[in-house]
Amino acid sequence: MDLLHIVRQGVAERFLRYVQMDTQSDPQSKFVPSTLKQKDLGRLLLAELQEWGIEATIDDYGYVVGRLPSNAGPDLPVLCFCAHQDTSPDCSGAMVKPQWHPQYDGRDLFLDAERQYVLGLVNAPELLHQMGNTIITSDGSTLLGADDKAGVAEIMEAAKQLVLHPEWKHGPLVFLFTVDEEIGRGVDHLDLKALGADWAYTLDGEERGDIEDETFSADSLTLHIHGISAHPGFAKGRMVNALKVAGGILHAASTSQGAPEYTEGREGFVHPVSIQGNAEYCTIQWILRDFQTSELDGWAAQIEEFARIATSAFPGSRYEVVREQQYRNMKETLDRYPFLVEHAAEAMRRAGVTPRLRSIRGGTDGSRLTAMGLPCPNLFAGGHHFHSRTEWVSVEDMGAAVMTIMHLASLFAEQPHHPSV
Repeated sequence: MDLLHIVRQGVAERFLRYVQMDTQSDPQSKFVPSTLKQKDLGRLLLAELQEWGIEATIDDYGYVVGRLPSNAGPDLPVLCFCAHQDTSPDCSGAMVKPQWHPQYDGRDLFLDAERQYVLGLVNAPELLHQMGNTIITSDGSTLLGADDKAGVAEIMEAAKQLVLHPEWKHGPLVFLFTVDEEIGRGVDHLDLKALGADWAYTLDGEERGDIEDETFSADSLTLHIHGISAHPGFAKGRMVNALKVAGGILHAASTSQGAPEYTEGREGFVHPVSIQGNAEYCTIQWILRDFQTSELDGWAAQIEEFARIATSAFPGSRYEVVREQQYRNMKETLDRYPFLVEHAAEAMRRAGVTPRLRSIRGGTDGSRLTAMGLPCPNLFAGGHHFHSRTEWVSVEDMGAAVMTIMHLASLFAEQPHHPSV
């Protein structure tokens, strides 16, 4: 049995095991990690790494770090591979029941018995590149969790194979598994100095061959809306309903061409993600996204204009805005280190994958790591339809990602680039 076949079998079995563990993060939580169940997966990863003889730790925040020493000599830079353990709060991640679809032939895949959720060439044209491959989906009642348990499984499988095959020469490697990435807090408590890495790659991308060196810049915005409470039986001339003010704001947002459902390519957007409250007081949580960081101010101003118009229609109501930075486009930094993309492309070619450079309409832990001083492009993990019930991944793409990681580790031993470069 050749190595690629072993890798495909291993990463698939690992992935199926990981996705059945509920690790959804919670944006409303003030704890770190935001949900303790993320640590359930973390403890499993810790045990597996230690079983293979890899030094590994899990800290109070839930970060799992594994370290594999160099087998190619001293004085080589430390290379980190990173993926996040949590899944999105946008769609249920509890009781995931992965479905196995071998030898895909182009016909529609019905995820559930009622055929309510379907995956096919109409809503997933990327499946054209998957003829004959094995597709994994959920049963339609939950998301799958390929974002980013595909990346977790790929890094873990690569780590195991590098231990089993010392003929694959590599420098010192760090395997990092973060928490709360989906709610923008993935590396909030990461000690970069203690991590000790010189260069890094996240495995959190989509289609086979993707190398992403540019992401959105991102902010979050909380809109606080204040009304006036009164007994509804005696409300005339007294009550000002904050929820109705919020309705006016959301209606304006729904017809704006800056909504994500109307944008593509390099266009930014503003997006309400949740609303909470009552007639007296409510909040709307928003995300702002744009490749040009300076454009985020314009998106924030648009929300304020929606709020100004809505509150003016309800005398006595008022609003407040709290805006927070989430992450920034990493391209400006990564352009100073072109070998990171070049090595990724060469590793993919050695793995039989055609590389392509892309921008991502989203963000990764790599965005934050790059801003913190650890340059970190994002590589494909093979998942598609993230945050949805029709999320899917192919076994063959996951296998290709594992081989890419292994070739990258070897490339940095052959052609080391130290931080001073």
